[in-house]
Amino acid sequence: MNPGLTDASLMLHVRPRQLLLLARLDAHRHLGRAAEAMNISQPAATKLLQQLEESLGEQLFDRLARGMAPTPYGEILIRYAHRVLSDFGTAREEMLALRSGLSGALRVGSVPGAVSGLLAPALVEYHLLHPQVAVSVVVETSDLMQAQLEQGDVDLVLGRLTDGHDEAKYASVPLLGESQVVVVRAAHPVFERTGTVTLAEMANWSWVLQPPGSPQRGRFEAAMREAGIQARLDIIETASPIAITALLENSDMAAVMPASQASHYARLGVLRTVPVELPVRVPPICLITREDRALSPAAAQFRRQLLGGGGHA
Repeated sequence: MNPGLTDASLMLHVRPRQLLLLARLDAHRHLGRAAEAMNISQPAATKLLQQLEESLGEQLFDRLARGMAPTPYGEILIRYAHRVLSDFGTAREEMLALRSGLSGALRVGSVPGAVSGLLAPALVEYHLLHPQVAVSVVVETSDLMQAQLEQGDVDLVLGRLTDGHDEAKYASVPLLGESQVVVVRAAHPVFERTGTVTLAEMANWSWVLQPPGSPQRGRFEAAMREAGIQARLDIIETASPIAITALLENSDMAAVMPASQASHYARLGVLRTVPVELPVRVPPICLITREDRALSPAAAQFRRQLLGGGGHA
């Protein structure tokens, strides 16, 4: 790469079709399939990639016997391509929203534990004040939500910063801290017995837990180990609140969830909290945004509301 070239002059040699090709190559790791996904010929795709590599002065992909693999330089450009494509998609969504009489779009990512006690009340208030804004919500574990924030697929996240991410790239404000509890179906046999329930006894239960990588899952398993429980747990893994609730309703399985979420299901008569002290402490749920990416007006207003800045712009 010529260090004498400015970013602006180098950008003149980078074409949108080349960035789209990088994204397709990242998905398919095969030039022919990437070309097919773009509806262009393989020679045309080869030429696009060669021109991009020549412009940057770096090899972006290693050609393998059965496909292609990005070099470290290619990984950097792939991340950039995804951000550009995501930002373009966001701009197009906002343009379409304006055309239909709305004033923008808000894309929120949230962990399940933030939905009932934090996200739902905030969104109801926000929608009453700003009905023109098109709102979409994605609910996943913190690690997956942070990946979507990194790619630009959501504007902000209600979750927790996870290991392996550069904290300097994010602004994180704690909003909700609460205890974790064990929940089962309302008619679970545990409520018919006398005496206390112990962690050792619960090790023999079947569980619905979040996937590995989530803070809640890691701390639950650590608490069981610290209690001297080495038994391998019988687990079904899912981050979906609907799947968790349905599995609990139809079995004697147990799950771990924040106290506010458990109270929500208890009010509906669906689940009950098991009276056991659960030594699981997870970090507070935070409002997380990217430091290097400006929020849209719709997202900025929702952030102000969550931080107590009022609902009016």
